[in-house]
Amino acid sequence: MSQSTESKRTPSRLSRRRMLQATGAGGVTMVPGLGPLGWAQAQDKPAIGTWPAGSQGGTVYLAAAVPLTGTYAVQGADELKGWELAVEHINTNHPLMKTLAPKINNGVLGKKVELKSADSAAKPNQALQAAQTFIAQNKVILLTGSTSSAVAVAMNKFAQREKILYMPGISGSNDTTGKDCVRYGFRQGFFGEMAANAIGPVMIKQFGKNRKAAFMTPDYTYGHTTTKSVVDYITKEGGWTVVTNQVSPLGTQDFSQYLTNIANSGAEFLINVNWGRDAVLSSQQAKQFGILPKMTLVLPYQIPFIAREAGVDITAGVLAATDFWWTLEDKYPLAKQFVEAFHKKYGYRPEWGAENAYVSFAHWARMVTEAGSFYPPDVIKQWEKGEKIPSLLGEVYYRPQDHQCIRPVILVRGKAKKDMKNDEDFWEVIDIVPGEKVIQKPEEFGCKLGDYT
Repeated sequence: MSQSTESKRTPSRLSRRRMLQATGAGGVTMVPGLGPLGWAQAQDKPAIGTWPAGSQGGTVYLAAAVPLTGTYAVQGADELKGWELAVEHINTNHPLMKTLAPKINNGVLGKKVELKSADSAAKPNQALQAAQTFIAQNKVILLTGSTSSAVAVAMNKFAQREKILYMPGISGSNDTTGKDCVRYGFRQGFFGEMAANAIGPVMIKQFGKNRKAAFMTPDYTYGHTTTKSVVDYITKEGGWTVVTNQVSPLGTQDFSQYLTNIANSGAEFLINVNWGRDAVLSSQQAKQFGILPKMTLVLPYQIPFIAREAGVDITAGVLAATDFWWTLEDKYPLAKQFVEAFHKKYGYRPEWGAENAYVSFAHWARMVTEAGSFYPPDVIKQWEKGEKIPSLLGEVYYRPQDHQCIRPVILVRGKAKKDMKNDEDFWEVIDIVPGEKVIQKPEEFGCKLGDYT
């Protein structure tokens, strides 16, 4: 029987010509293989990004372009483990994941979840190339994995253009959910402004007013915005003076020229905004120069693994702001479940990159299952309800105006070797600062989210 004959005998079935006419008239995009239900959905939800192709089969793909080499490699590897564990827990109905995303059921909306990853080396172009490959080969429905805010900002713009959801992972720049925010991006972790407003009062209380500080700043969006936030706070609220701000390229190996200027500056405090391997090397070299412990070291945006890599002789007594520390398991039962599961799988206690990654994927799974759809605008609108949802540190929520998660900032102080209860007991939690107290107004940093479609 020919197709035309069959169409005449079955009026309820659309002919190819009528389907194409419907596409032209109603803006509907036909995707082969959708079946009756998919066609019904496509009638009122035109194809967008990798939808619906990316959710047609039995598996949906998420992709992480994460630094596994270069300055941020150690932190990137920790993040990747957090994402891997989250995917495992989504697919196996782990009790922790069921608490964070109750409607998962051995996957998401009847689909198994699989993670693809590639090394970004913290370079925006390399991350974008990886993302394009994942889209072409796997029709990924969620992108992640910045670690560098330069990557996060580039990926924000890419995700908005391609209409694919993006969660940065670690990104400390104010701009990520500020002037470079996008409708398709959501940030779970804290950032420079929140860190500055959390640690600033403690610095002034502990060290007093009218002090002199030297800054070390990495030369990109994270460094500049975080330094500005800390400087604004300590100068306005504490009358501190910034005697020098030494700005260095990402991946610097020899900090001697910057440290010489700091040594001759008359500063009493070294506020090191460098991150990853740059923070480790600059702090170690500051000690070799005799700057530490002569000057007091402060880490306003703490570096995962710095105590392990730089040594507790450098981090002992150091004040820092962070996203998570594993001893919070003593206060938060969900944190305890996460630490135990991570330690069992990987053999060490998670740093805050892994926590950030895990919770980000948990929140994505929650939003998709609550929306009952992979269609990106539906998922975004579910997120934008701003409902309070669980995290490892109590209830949090995402602001609809800028897609920033309102979550606590953790303040820690480095422990001396003699006070460590085990070989990973590097930090003492000294305060848990509510996010609402330390975040700027949604419009303050120029966020304009853009369109859904």
